[in-house]
Amino acid sequence: MTDSPDNITLNEAARRFEWQVQGRMARIDFTRFDGGIAYEHTVVPKALEGRGIGSALARHALDYAAKHGLKVRPDCSFVRAYIDRHPQYRPISLAHDAGA
Repeated sequence: MTDSPDNITLNEAARRFEWQVQGRMARIDFTRFDGGIAYEHTVVPKALEGRGIGSALARHALDYAAKHGLKVRPDCSFVRAYIDRHPQYRPISLAHDAGA
């Protein structure tokens, strides 16, 4: 079933994490930099809003960064707010003094 967060995929060529839900694609766009990854934009189609899809994408992307030893630059306000609400990700967030 594509509606499971287990089906979030890394599309390296398009520089995004993708999740097909009910025939629509939600995503987080990123760029890589030396030692890290910048999360630039989160897109959840209007028809899918309010179901926790953006949060599941943010959690997946942040877990990916942590697993791969990457620092995160949360340029996306949604990802930054997610980190604000989930302090376990602050140690990898450059916006939360991870580089200090």
